Amino acid sequence: MKLLIPEDDGDDGIESSSNLWAAIKTILIADLVMSLDNVIGVAAAAKGSLVLLVLGLLISIPLVIFGATMLMKLMERFPIIITIGAGILGWVSGEMAATDPVVADWVNAHAAWLHWAAPAAGVVFVVALGRWLAARATREAEGMVDLADGEPRP
Repeated sequence: MKLLIPEDDGDDGIESSSNLWAAIKTILIADLVMSLDNVIGVAAAAKGSLVLLVLGLLISIPLVIFGATMLMKLMERFPIIITIGAGILGWVSGEMAATDPVVADWVNAHAAWLHWAAPAAGVVFVVALGRWLAARATREAEGMVDLADGEPRP
């Protein structure tokens, strides 16, 4: 749902730099930290081989960085991608709820329709609530509603 809420352009705690190399260093460190899951995956696939680990990292990290940059440009140009992504996350969460081992036997025996209804409900829930929260945040930014109590401002 947070994907659908517009971000403020306020202070995010990141200091700007007039030095190009400092900016590049910050970007590279952020990309490396964010791709930690990729590093773990490459390490698992290497199965102890140092050569495969190094090659995998040398290939995958630039791909992750390039892919993230390309995806950001696409999302800026076509914001519907963000809504589609939020819907996919809602679908997956609904599907996980219907197929969780704790309830899977009961769902299969008594409510097989939940295999399609739960994912669909997840999409509707995430997108609807996300859009509502986005509209509320926009009203707050325009000074129409106080988010602390949800009441209209005089």
